[in-house]
Amino acid sequence: AIQPSQWAPVQGQCPAPVIFGAWIMNYRDSVAVRLRTKSGHEGWAFTLTRDGAVAEQIRKSIAPVYVGTSVDDREQTFRTAKGRTYGSHSAGVGLRALSMCDLAAWDAAAKTADKSIAEFLGGTAKPMPASAIIGYPPAKMPPEKVKEQVAGLYAKGWRWFKAPMGATLEISEARLRAAREAAPDAWLGTDLVWMFRSVDDAAAYANRIADINMGCIEDIFPPGNAVMLAELRKRVPMPIWQGDEQGGSYYPEALIMAGSVDRVRVDLTCMGGITGGRQIIDECLAAGVEFGPHMFAHVHSQVLSAWGFTDRMVEWGVEWTGVDPYADSLEQPQIMEGGLMKPLTQGPGFGNLINREWAKSQPHQDPDH
Repeated sequence: AIQPSQWAPVQGQCPAPVIFGAWIMNYRDSVAVRLRTKSGHEGWAFTLTRDGAVAEQIRKSIAPVYVGTSVDDREQTFRTAKGRTYGSHSAGVGLRALSMCDLAAWDAAAKTADKSIAEFLGGTAKPMPASAIIGYPPAKMPPEKVKEQVAGLYAKGWRWFKAPMGATLEISEARLRAAREAAPDAWLGTDLVWMFRSVDDAAAYANRIADINMGCIEDIFPPGNAVMLAELRKRVPMPIWQGDEQGGSYYPEALIMAGSVDRVRVDLTCMGGITGGRQIIDECLAAGVEFGPHMFAHVHSQVLSAWGFTDRMVEWGVEWTGVDPYADSLEQPQIMEGGLMKPLTQGPGFGNLINREWAKSQPHQDPDH
């Protein structure tokens, strides 16, 4: 039986402000969730809060549903918690909070069985392609520094790279060209961080960088307009990826029906955990649409490998550059020949998803210690 969940928001400090237009981040706000069983096993999960009241949502309306249930019934508990209030738990902050509890429940169940999460899901952890999220902090790293960073990573074996938008379109383009110069044969994508508001403007920029041989442009428009994205897809040569932080009742159905994307982005930490996330993947498989994970490689590499999707590229922020300080405090990838990462250390459940000393060194709230 599950005992009360506990949660602790942690403000991971960035080395410099992360700036995307009016969106300015001086820290990355994460939430860590612990779910404890009567047997003494602990299930853990973490994600970025994206400034949402994730811990409060868990405390108020999700933890009370989980407490007293069995981890063996975790999928039904997920559905019950979601169904208690679809308006709050089907998208956004509520779904993110519910995802945390679902992942923690799966972690606890795997630890109870004394299996890694990959084994518990019926598979194994295998090598997978790994992408380095380069160019952070975006407003502070000029093209020459991007080139230097990529060259260093390339020398260490990395072969997939993705850069976010810089301070201006001109600087963004120059940063991509610098990355390509440093790694001529590597895969290179760019995250447009929802900065565009019209198809014309997005198409103009995408076609301007088309000669760089872009692997994707990602998150071009704010979530919510699948038709607009589909129109852009007709006008650009590179693949379109969309879906970070989205999820919700009509995700990915709307993107699939509109023919909006070449790849649906999947994030188990905010789209329903293992229980709800598998449904998204099954929708993509049924429609013949590609999918791939967003960040949080400690979760996605193990789960997707267990499910047999070892060709999906998992993402890692370059350590301590501001992409995800919480993840930086945990085990980091070992890159092999060809840019593949070795499987993470396999222990019960997801392994260690909390670095207490680092978390306590950051501004945090931990009323239950």
